[in-house]
Amino acid sequence: MIFRYSILFLFIFQMTNAQLKRVEPPFWWSDMHLQNLQVLFYGKNIADYDVSVSDEIEIIQVKKTENPNYLFVTIKSKAVKPGTYTFLFQKEGATAFSQEYTFKERRAHSAARKGFDSSDLIYLLMPDRFANGNPANDSAPAMTEKTNRKQPGGRHGGDIQGIKDHLDYLQDLGVTTVWSTPLNEDNDKSYSYHGYAQSDVYRVDPRYGTNEDYKDLAACLHERDMKLIMDYVTNHWGAEHWMMKDLPTYDWIHQFPGYANTNYRMTTQFDPHTSAIDKHYNENGWFVKSMPDLNQSNPLLLNYLTQNAIWWIEYANLDGLRVDTYSYNEKEGIAKWTKAIMDEYPNLNIMGEVWMHEPAQIAYWQKDSKVGAIQNFNSHLPTVMDFPLHDAMEELFAERQDWDTGMVRAYHVLSNDFLYPDINNLLVFTENHDTQRINTKLKGSLEDYKLATTLIATTRGIPQLYYGSEIGMQGDKDKGDGDIRRDFPGGWEGDATNAFTKSGRSETQENYHAFTKKLFNWRKGAKTVHTGRLLHYVPQENVYVYFRILDAQRIMVVLNNNTEDQIIQLDRFAEGLNKKISGTDILSGQKLDLKDQLKVSAKTSLVIELD
Repeated sequence: MIFRYSILFLFIFQMTNAQLKRVEPPFWWSDMHLQNLQVLFYGKNIADYDVSVSDEIEIIQVKKTENPNYLFVTIKSKAVKPGTYTFLFQKEGATAFSQEYTFKERRAHSAARKGFDSSDLIYLLMPDRFANGNPANDSAPAMTEKTNRKQPGGRHGGDIQGIKDHLDYLQDLGVTTVWSTPLNEDNDKSYSYHGYAQSDVYRVDPRYGTNEDYKDLAACLHERDMKLIMDYVTNHWGAEHWMMKDLPTYDWIHQFPGYANTNYRMTTQFDPHTSAIDKHYNENGWFVKSMPDLNQSNPLLLNYLTQNAIWWIEYANLDGLRVDTYSYNEKEGIAKWTKAIMDEYPNLNIMGEVWMHEPAQIAYWQKDSKVGAIQNFNSHLPTVMDFPLHDAMEELFAERQDWDTGMVRAYHVLSNDFLYPDINNLLVFTENHDTQRINTKLKGSLEDYKLATTLIATTRGIPQLYYGSEIGMQGDKDKGDGDIRRDFPGGWEGDATNAFTKSGRSETQENYHAFTKKLFNWRKGAKTVHTGRLLHYVPQENVYVYFRILDAQRIMVVLNNNTEDQIIQLDRFAEGLNKKISGTDILSGQKLDLKDQLKVSAKTSLVIELD
């Protein structure tokens, strides 16, 4: 009798120890392009059990690792019908416990979803610094860092509800697409607000809201014919990620052993003369000590990242991804990841952060690049970020024209467009959450802001605004990242001013806002600047003139970067004008005579729709 009770006690003890703590992905969908699904089961000594599943599902592989707390079960998922299925965990022929797993029905036309493109204006915001719509979630019991608005690098309490509360503002401004920095759980002890050191990639950080809140944000945007981009991180997780406490495999992350920092030399990815050790430290070194570097050459890890990204796109009904530190990943692994997602959603868009300063080095990373093809490399990445143009705009507005200064800087960047396979899929921007604030670089000059914003609104590519730029917000990166990530005024109850409303904006803020609103609302319907051919002229006397041409439609853009008025002779621009002799400046509403010459006021931009 005692023996029988002992066996029963041992069985119950084993069941308790082996109870599952995590199942990822937590559910899936039927009729996905992905043929096979890798399900991660995590629990104490879970590898001690044999696993089977309902007859309707075929198990292809059960993978055990050196850590007995993990089982990776790959099933043939393509033809699985919607419903709930049961995984059985057995030992010595007896079932110890079971786990239900659900396949959901996909939305209609989910695979054909259309991503963001050059017809869009992307608005980049940091949710913690944009608006606090729900003060009740400012701090969360299970999260280490609590809200402290007095700390520039602390959490300030902005959240998903704050974004939803101001969709009217964004839509009125001319925004069509919202890109939020990461919203997934980041349980770092400090600086957790930026979200790039994630601790759970299947969960929205409770200080921002819930997974359902994020899903609802996408739905609210779609009701307005707007889009949502998720900021995704493939290169690293945070040191507080639950897997970092109990690694599935030693090589799940890059180890040296333990920590070694990247050398940040992304050129080693394609430098034909690079040493193996330099390439190794760029690809495999950790971005910072608190962000362990993920090993995309580990197929279990790569499958995990691929499925996680697809899960979020399908779950939240997303319109695209922005991938952080794209060129720090192992390039073969990140190319496979990108292709798998684009295979699942052929019309989606993904933009990758390749923070380099030469057009050839950026072009290397775009899909079907002839530069990459030299080394038989194709990233499959549709959109790259035009850092060379950003770099030029940080300098040129304070310069008079010389051989390589002033407006010539922008001309030089654009003259390298032959390197890109798709110039419409370049993200153009004056600033983002990691760069110096453009209005600080421009010393608070509204005139220069207008020039810079006109350029990104009318050149080739996809324009992106950084939150607050449209009201003249400044910030000095030399004072720390917190200064370029200030709170949007009016996003918190009790703020002294509310720049979300016209009545709450100062005269200066309104001048910035009114210009931005007018320009980008016009751009919404200006197909000529979405996809039209770019024809430009070598700047003279610091005046840059270019045309956008689509069928019979032509738009002439004039950027006078001088502190003096300029009179330009129009015969030089006969090719662009194509015998047009008049047009309307959409910024001033003024009708312009374009027969012989054109007077352009100092530090002024013209966007002329030719008659």
